[in-house]
Amino acid sequence: MSRSRAAGPQSLRSKGKYSRVLLKLSGEALCGEDEHGINSSALFKIARELKLAHGRGVQIGIVVGGGNIWRGAYDRGEAIGRVTADYMGMLATVINALALQDALEHEGVATRVQTAIEIAKLAEAYIRRRAIRHLEKGRIVIFAGGTGNPYFTTDTAAALRAVEIEAQALLKATKVDGVYTADPRIDKNAKKLEHISFMDSIRKRLRVMDTTALTLCMENRMPVAVFNLAVKGNIARAVTGRKVGTLITE
Repeated sequence: MSRSRAAGPQSLRSKGKYSRVLLKLSGEALCGEDEHGINSSALFKIARELKLAHGRGVQIGIVVGGGNIWRGAYDRGEAIGRVTADYMGMLATVINALALQDALEHEGVATRVQTAIEIAKLAEAYIRRRAIRHLEKGRIVIFAGGTGNPYFTTDTAAALRAVEIEAQALLKATKVDGVYTADPRIDKNAKKLEHISFMDSIRKRLRVMDTTALTLCMENRMPVAVFNLAVKGNIARAVTGRKVGTLITE
């Protein structure tokens, strides 16, 4: 189904909320206050937030990172090549996806994991039409394994899946409450931006997402909302069209 034949963002959106979104979660979100790994309290907190958002009647796809387990760019050293390190990172996202699936099902939310790299005993292979069907049946779909290719980040995977499943928005949950002119943890004069264009984000190198992901969203008119995951109810607010964080559009 081409994007032109499918219902577009305006026709699918109703009563100020989105009908289908793609949420990008960092792997670090799952480790909570720990330095690495998966923290049970953080995991259940995210699961409960997702249950609240899902209860609003919105179809939710998720792309999760793997930085809490393996960060290839920093951890590979000299002994491991870039391609192998990237594949190791993809496996880390599968671990996180399975953990999140169990936490969501513990909360009573039907969930499916689809991976870009085939691991038949653990999860479904990514098939676009099947993913959309799961969403239409009210299941949360977690997309693991990144794009399935080295040299691409999970931000790019999130942008790609958002476009493929014809979501109306890509929601990026972070540790800060939006996009700033500089890193607010370093620069006290950094100012929060309520709205910014894709081109300005790229030109000013604000590091919201990598350039490939931003370009893909820009070319497909996929709005991106950046907000603080730690604020209770923020995911539900974002999927219901309420203003949270920073909105990135054309």
